[in-house]
Amino acid sequence: MHPFRVAIEARDLDALTGLLSDDVEFRSPAVFRPYQGREAVMTVLRAAIRVFDDFRYVREIGAPESPEHALVFTARVGDRDVEGCDFVRLDEQGRVDELVVMVRPMSGLIALASAMGAELGGPPGE
Repeated sequence: MHPFRVAIEARDLDALTGLLSDDVEFRSPAVFRPYQGREAVMTVLRAAIRVFDDFRYVREIGAPESPEHALVFTARVGDRDVEGCDFVRLDEQGRVDELVVMVRPMSGLIALASAMGAELGGPPGE
């Protein structure tokens, strides 16, 4: 299993922090601009861990030696079931330097954006 998957499933925030590059970029389906840097990305990931219920990865796509991986997941946000994918790109040191999340259906994305806004202290940014 991919180390990012292991850390997320274990809710191991220390391990997760160690897997991110200093200048990691996170792109969310709920906001226009990406989050930049380890601290900003960890703030979002901590909130996501609290927001998602019954989160589990159901498939990994990508060769072990590849710098790019897709981790397909299912979860619940409130009363909405969601499906999604974490697209993970690694740098030369094997740390995550890009994380892009896609979520469906739209009703689940709306529930996720609302819940994340509440966790982060306001509506998602532009």
